Amino acid sequence: MEKGVSILFIHLGGDMMVSTKDVIAILDTKMVNVCDDTRRFLQAADGKGLVFRVESGQEKSIVITETRVFISPISSLTLKKRAGYITEVDG
Repeated sequence: MEKGVSILFIHLGGDMMVSTKDVIAILDTKMVNVCDDTRRFLQAADGKGLVFRVESGQEKSIVITETRVFISPISSLTLKKRAGYITEVDG
């Protein structure tokens, strides 16, 4: 690892954490209802056994990594804040 480079992890719920360097996208689960491409992607990933539900209960976000798709009960906005993608929310 390069000097001065830190690897950050995002807590997805339960005892699941992923490295920020592996995250491709963090989506709100509402995207499944409004985007056919997202729905087809998730169905294909689930058919291959790549979808992991972090905890039972309400599904709020989808975290896509290099190797898996995680369904999390934590909102996508919260996960993005934890990852450092959002530092301030206007509104």
